[in-house]
Amino acid sequence: MKGYPGVTTAKKKNGDVYYRSSMTIKSKHVSLGSFDTPKEASKAYTEACDIVRNKKYELDDYSDKFALDFEKFVVLMNYRNTGIIFKTPIYLQTGFFFYYFSPDKRLIFDREDMFFYAEHKIQVRGGYYFICDYGSQYNILYRYGIKNYAKKGVDYVFANHNEEDYRYENIKIINEYVGVTEIQDGVKKQYETVIHIRGNYIVGRYDDAVTAAIAYNKAVNVLASNGIRKKYTKNYIQTLSSDEYKKIYDDVVISKKISEYTT
Repeated sequence: MKGYPGVTTAKKKNGDVYYRSSMTIKSKHVSLGSFDTPKEASKAYTEACDIVRNKKYELDDYSDKFALDFEKFVVLMNYRNTGIIFKTPIYLQTGFFFYYFSPDKRLIFDREDMFFYAEHKIQVRGGYYFICDYGSQYNILYRYGIKNYAKKGVDYVFANHNEEDYRYENIKIINEYVGVTEIQDGVKKQYETVIHIRGNYIVGRYDDAVTAAIAYNKAVNVLASNGIRKKYTKNYIQTLSSDEYKKIYDDVVISKKISEYTT
């Protein structure tokens, strides 16, 4: 646009004109945002040039005075410092990277997750972090084998107590299966299975987590045969053959309060 480098005009569906700002990096067209005035769009372009070409600014310099939004600011800062251009607000470090949401909000990930989050934008709602893929939403904890029903502090913990650190070494899974909790009964470790009907009912205590998980599945089946129509999520046991599963299922004992429970 004449007098405003890096700026082009566009029209909304209702015919209103707005202004796009962009620049070319490594032969790639990089959008810097859409703006109501050519002056704002030109300011964003100038800021982008200052970052990439004039080596100006650091991450801590960002404020609401910039025309660039913070995500674009991070993308450009990362490119300037590493030579890699991402679509998402990734900022590379040695062995890990930050994923920024705002100047004071970021998550930490292992470098091996870099290309996944370069293609999948993380969204946050009420402290719930998720990505959208093939039309569905997935909690980012799913990548660690943590199910949707898992409870922080009960089923998994952040080892260094930093709940923004999603590096694999920092996320420890305590309870892999629904309804199962590891407990210490004196000096002996056991696994307690609990199922919720109209309140919590103890199914039993078992010597290993797999047996406890199968006991939960058996409790679900028994309740269904007794007329309980509540929908439960069963445990999927990947480590057992069908014959091994059946033997444990047939042998495992569950509480009479469950086997005799009716509507």
